[in-house]
Amino acid sequence: MSKTEITPKRIVFYDGECGFCNRTVAFVLKKQKGNAIYFTALQTEFTKRFFHERKITEIDFETFYFFSDDELYERSDAALVLSKQLRFPFSLAIYLKWIPKSWRDGIYKYIAKNRKKIVGNYCFIPDEEQRKQFLD
Repeated sequence: MSKTEITPKRIVFYDGECGFCNRTVAFVLKKQKGNAIYFTALQTEFTKRFFHERKITEIDFETFYFFSDDELYERSDAALVLSKQLRFPFSLAIYLKWIPKSWRDGIYKYIAKNRKKIVGNYCFIPDEEQRKQFLD
């Protein structure tokens, strides 16, 4: 059975054409606890099937999604839930959840709109070991 025929417990969905998003993936790969997080670009067939199975008809390419324990999070909630899977001190970011969601998502949306200006072009190429954590 291939990785795309099963659904891992934790998946990061990111814009594969975005330098900021690619840098974020590289960061998570370096700072994660173990290797329990999988990654897939929003442009992949795996993502299209995954979202279709959950009756999500539109994929927002300015949105970061994180699937964890059968729940799909988006925007700032996704980033904060993901932070629990990172090594200290990055795992402490979960405590930012006390900030109202409207404020967190406002900041998130500002960064998302400007993400290509913030980082520009950046292409992350995973090594052979990291490649095992990528779907599709």
